Amino acid sequence: MASFGTASGKAQPISVLRPAAKIEELIESTFVEDLMVAARHGSLTEDLALAMLRRRDLAPTAIEGMTKNHAVMKHRKVLLQLVQHARAPRHVSVPLLRRLFTFELMHIALTPGVAADVKLVAEDILIGKLETLSLGECISLAKQASPGVAGALLLHVGRAVIEAALQNPRMTEASIVRSLAKPEVPALLLSMLTDHPKWSLRRELQMAMLRRPEATEAMVAAVVARLPKVNVLELINHARLPPGREELLRKILAAT
Repeated sequence: MASFGTASGKAQPISVLRPAAKIEELIESTFVEDLMVAARHGSLTEDLALAMLRRRDLAPTAIEGMTKNHAVMKHRKVLLQLVQHARAPRHVSVPLLRRLFTFELMHIALTPGVAADVKLVAEDILIGKLETLSLGECISLAKQASPGVAGALLLHVGRAVIEAALQNPRMTEASIVRSLAKPEVPALLLSMLTDHPKWSLRRELQMAMLRRPEATEAMVAAVVARLPKVNVLELINHARLPPGREELLRKILAAT
């Protein structure tokens, strides 16, 4: 865009030189003052707001100003793009996360360019919503969500939800281990892990499962059968085990 200047040769914001300038000019300006005017402008449409938010150099003050423009903030696309913008102030973007729907939060948590702290808040909010979601929504989330959300869904009572979470391509061993460290773990999850062709072979998961009081004698025996004896002895000597578990482990080892 051509530069605008004063008689002294100093460039000035378009909004200062021409208060009646079109909003299309303002949103292309390099002046923060113009962008702030555009952000609050009564003629700002959804498309123009999205065009502004595509600017990587958009000033944080302009982004904050846009949140006060109720005409554009009612549009879901604008809300989503604003939350994801790299230059959005945290005191602006984080509270807006609570206005997002379930799968919008999932999208935020999975989008590569979103700041890590914003993703974590999105995950936390989403995990807090899980108890209010339908079975179908939980299954869909379990299949697609980030490891943190899918890991939380491992504690669901429904087999279909747990199965979907275990098959989630983003699921990690670390996320399952965190779920197994929760105060209460469904016995169904332990049973499914014991029989799972992939996760039943992971050493950290095996050790975590042997520490769970919900694990039945049959589950414990199946896990021990896949572990080197030295690992089982290490668990006996150094881990805090449920009542009766040490005796059971020694009995299984003695029989092998």
